[in-house]
Parts: sequence; structure tokens; C-alpha cells
Amino acid sequence: MNHTKMIKQTLQAALAAGALLTFSATAFAQEASTTYRGAGRDPFTKYKPPVKRVKPVPQPIAAPSIEQRIAAYKTQKAIAMNAQLPAPKPTTALLLSEAQVTGIFRTPRGYAAMVEAKPIKLSYVIYPGETFYDGMLVAIEEDRLVFRKETRWSDGRREMNVEMKALGATNAVKETLTTTTNPAPPAANTTSPKPKEESAPAQAKQ
Repeated sequence: MNHTKMIKQTLQAALAAGALLTFSATAFAQEASTTYRGAGRDPFTKYKPPVKRVKPVPQPIAAPSIEQRIAAYKTQKAIAMNAQLPAPKPTTALLLSEAQVTGIFRTPRGYAAMVEAKPIKLSYVIYPGETFYDGMLVAIEEDRLVFRKETRWSDGRREMNVEMKALGATNAVKETLTTTTNPAPPAANTTSPKPKEESAPAQAKQ
């Protein structure tokens, strides 16, 4: 009797375990079918490998031409004059590479420098704090100028570097201010002296 009861309990447990496994497999199959996604492409088209996007390398932004910078300067000057504001300095349209130092001298305000704008062949007197298109004059020393140069990059960065410009030629401005003019020497007498008249020889007495 007990043996028969034990067999029934074993069969019931096996049936329950089988039903549980069947239910789990059915639920997993249903869940898998609901979360399945297609391949995302037409299986009848030729496969193309994905293209790798190359990250662009930052490049320094080139400055506009001198004509464009001069035109922008004239526009800013006109706007400032109409608003009764100080006009910008002409050096704001020049690159540091376009300025050549031609003279350094002392003034009541301190050191000043004479620079020549090579593209337009014009000279300007500048002081520390003078702004250029791509930088600013920081200091003036006895034989060179110290600038802070700004480089703009395509990714939005702004890089600051120190650039120095030596006196490119003889300090003509300093020599002009310090050299005194000497009076001109008297003109030399170019007229030749008048030759003395020779006396006629006395006639011999007979």
C-alpha cells in the first residue's frame, strides 16, 4: 500500500516538473519572439561595410586678405565716428608678420617704436598696448618688441604665444632725434686770384 502511494507521488512530482519546464520554455519563446528585431537591411542587396568617420584634425584659421581687413577697418572707423567714439588704430588691420620694426626711441610716455606695414608701405608710431589683427604689443625694449600673438583654430581654440621682433634696420628715428646739425662750412672761393701785371723791362741806355 505504501509502495503504491509512493509511486503515485513520484509520478505526480514528475508531471509537475514537466509542466513547469514546458511553461518556462513557452514563456521564454514568447518573450524572445516579442523582442526579436530584424537585420535592418535588405537581405537581397549587396553588403556594404560601414564607413568609418575620420575625426577632422584642427587647423589654424587663415587671416583674411589685406584688402578685406582694410575694408573692415574703414567700416569700424566710420561706425565709431558716427557714434562719436575714438576710432580704432590702423594697426588693428595688420598682422604681426606684416609689421617691420624700423626704429625704437624714447618719448615722455616711455619707449615707442616705428613700424612699417610692408603690404601698404606706411609707417606708424606704436606704444605698448597697441593692438594688431592677431596680437598685441606687450613691451618695447632697447632693441626689440615683445608681442602676444593669438592663433585661432578651427575647433574654436585660441592659442596665445609670445613673439619677439628685433630692430630690422638702423634706428633711423633715434639717430634723427639725437643728431645735431652742424653749420655748413663757408663756401670756398673758387675765383682764382688775378695775376700781377709784369712790368716792362727797362730799356738799356745807349
